[in-house]
Amino acid sequence: MDLLNTLVDKGLRRESPTREEALAVLATSDDDVLDVVAAAGKVRRHWFGRRVKLNYLVNLKSGLCPEDCSYCSQRLGAKAEILKYTWLKPDQASAAAAAGVSGGAKRVCLVASGRGPTDRDVDRVSDTIRAIKEQDESVEVCACLGLLSDGQAERLREAGADAYNHNLNTSESTYGDITTTHTYADRVDTVNKAHAAGLSACSGLIAGMGESDEDLVDVVFSLRELDPDSVPVNFLIPMEGTPLAKEWHLTPQRCLRILAMTRFVCPDVEVRIAGGREVHLRTMQPLALHLANSIFLGDYLTSEGQAGHTDLEMIADAGFEVEGAGEVTLPEHRASVRGGGCGSHEGGGGCGSHAGADGDAGCGSHAGADGDAGCGSHAGGGVCAPAPASTAPRPAEEPRTDLVAVRRRGAGTDLAPNA
Repeated sequence: MDLLNTLVDKGLRRESPTREEALAVLATSDDDVLDVVAAAGKVRRHWFGRRVKLNYLVNLKSGLCPEDCSYCSQRLGAKAEILKYTWLKPDQASAAAAAGVSGGAKRVCLVASGRGPTDRDVDRVSDTIRAIKEQDESVEVCACLGLLSDGQAERLREAGADAYNHNLNTSESTYGDITTTHTYADRVDTVNKAHAAGLSACSGLIAGMGESDEDLVDVVFSLRELDPDSVPVNFLIPMEGTPLAKEWHLTPQRCLRILAMTRFVCPDVEVRIAGGREVHLRTMQPLALHLANSIFLGDYLTSEGQAGHTDLEMIADAGFEVEGAGEVTLPEHRASVRGGGCGSHEGGGGCGSHAGADGDAGCGSHAGADGDAGCGSHAGGGVCAPAPASTAPRPAEEPRTDLVAVRRRGAGTDLAPNA
């Protein structure tokens, strides 16, 4: 049986592909990209139908961060000309959230720059969560505040938070090349704290930072082991004034392969296209909806996204539908367990056993946001590309800096948000 048929069969059974199979997906040629999308699309539709969940970012506190994450325009020493402001008041944040909900968003992600919240910060965010829930109790609220201390996840849960986001971003072996002020283990610990507190864990990655295919596979397999309910896939927005401003390694085809690989490794998890889809997928964004079942609506933390009405038109034109507030995002076997918990799954499948756990932008600690066709049988051999021993990222044809715009509207401004 060829590679893609094998991966579809495994995905429908919730089984993990091998590392070699995941690498082979990334190594397929541009000529075969539609076959890859078609195969991963069958897995996506099996678990999520044609629903697309909309999420909306509210940047509670912008810039002024002491951490040195190389991809982030809010980092220590960044020269990016972004909006900088301290904490929004609960009524300001809830008004921003309401704009996203009115545009169709089901989840609001409350993000704040910084290493992690103080207890006073948790109080502020708790007040904001309550204000949003009073406005509309059906809205899911995800907090993204950086590294958590003991007891803080529980306090957010008590305030009404449904989820907590903290991205792994890249592989453990290369994490120190991207950030030096905290460690990969710190991030894993925060995801585990969210799990243990009963929050739905959200943790993803950033592609396009110069990583190899092996790095991408490493981080996605690490995410599978951590078993978050949602996995945001960010594509680096190279912002002027950051160390990675010149990193343009992505093509639309490579982005599709990365999303397909993530879907095969995490078949029954909410895969979200996060920061950078407009910059790197461009006119191929509708194809990506056959791989991911979730996107951010409107703008990101410090960069502008596609117009909200264009997002909605794109979803409809591609034959998908916006997921309603009354619909459950996750498949029944995941939704029945608070915080995800694929566990070991009968039949040998499983999206991670929580090994070593007690129970992590996009919305990450500045998750890179600072920014399908049906499945055939592949008769005649299909795609079966062997993974090279070492696969470096393929260079993009040329940078598209014209598609990178600093956010000047919405939260922290007097202008209406993009929703």
